[in-house]
Amino acid sequence: QVQLVESGGGLVQAGGSLRLTCAASGRTFGSLHMAWFRQAPGKERDFVAAINWSGESTAYAESVKGRFTISRDNDKNTGYLQMNSLKPEDTAVYYCAARNLGSGWYTRYVSEYEYWGQGTQVTVSS
Repeated sequence: QVQLVESGGGLVQAGGSLRLTCAASGRTFGSLHMAWFRQAPGKERDFVAAINWSGESTAYAESVKGRFTISRDNDKNTGYLQMNSLKPEDTAVYYCAARNLGSGWYTRYVSEYEYWGQGTQVTVSS
């Protein structure tokens, strides 16, 4: 089993930045692909960004491309989401997710990820 715990959320003014952290335990983080999703009230959980096990490949939702950066430090069993130029529409609960290695590293679908954190609230004020 893998446990994921997000932190770093909070309230920030539009245009500001936050760095989310995903701390993993239970299995070597370097053996997992990981991603970030977000969910606003009344909406589905949406893909934000993904990164493969080594950190060499990344993918982003169009809405965050150029503003958010996903990264990981496998030696620390930790993933990150650097969020810059935040907009009010970025307000959501952000979730860290992970999945076992497979035929391909990239997927944007919730159902493809086996492990989830509890979420951390990000609120961007105008």
